[in-house]
Amino acid sequence: MREKTYDELEFTDDFLFCNILIENEDLCIELVEMTTGRKVKSIVKPEDQKSIRLTYDGKGVRLDVYFEDEDNVIYDIEMQTTRKYNLRKRSRYYQGMIDLNILSKGADYNRLKEAYIIFICTFDEFGDGRHIYSFENVCRENPEIRLNDGTHKIFLCAGGDKDDCSEKMKDFLDYIAGRETHGKLSDRLRDEVIKSRNHEQWRLSYMLLEEKYREKLEEGFERGLRQGMEQGLEQGLEQGLEQGLEQGRAEERRKTEAERMRADAAETRIKELEAQINELTS
Repeated sequence: MREKTYDELEFTDDFLFCNILIENEDLCIELVEMTTGRKVKSIVKPEDQKSIRLTYDGKGVRLDVYFEDEDNVIYDIEMQTTRKYNLRKRSRYYQGMIDLNILSKGADYNRLKEAYIIFICTFDEFGDGRHIYSFENVCRENPEIRLNDGTHKIFLCAGGDKDDCSEKMKDFLDYIAGRETHGKLSDRLRDEVIKSRNHEQWRLSYMLLEEKYREKLEEGFERGLRQGMEQGLEQGLEQGLEQGLEQGRAEERRKTEAERMRADAAETRIKELEAQINELTS
């Protein structure tokens, strides 16, 4: 699929999603308050595309928009525009990496922070028609008993159709889905996208990312082509050798058979001559 040009980017594209939220902390706060119901006074400067890698050769994770509030509560906001089979497992993986990142700095388990992982989806991940799905660990036998381990996973789904959230949330998710909207939040986001068209530093950064992406694609294509040619050559040599050996064996069998036929013919001729001699001498 063709990559979008900078002027084609929308809020749902990772590049603008991250940059707009990083540059506008008030939007981060508004999204968090609307989603979680928490009141947030201030936040630590959010990080876009925060990378967590715990070992040199281990698999890391790249988080879209990551920040903490004044109570040291962690928020990770992810934009998801394509349906992937592993989205729910990814939420578990992200939580685990966030926790391990804290513990790797020497903190004990009691210092693990409360965390909200929020996925904004352009589709209904769970197919129940809801706009918001919130998950916490509770006792199956008695749902009133909560584990209170400080983990929260929330999925906002633009594909919902139930009357299960505020008009503000519905308007926001309609905007994410590309539908017509008139709310203050969606108007603000639309204005930020328009403003981004004149952000030359972002434009340059995106062009550089595109160039790196194309280089990686070309490197991957060339590597795959080279490996394919090498593999084909190796297979060709093996097949050629096998064919040559088979042809050599066939030629040897043909020669052997010819020699056997000549020997049989000679033996027959000798017997014929012996019979003629016997007739002459008798």
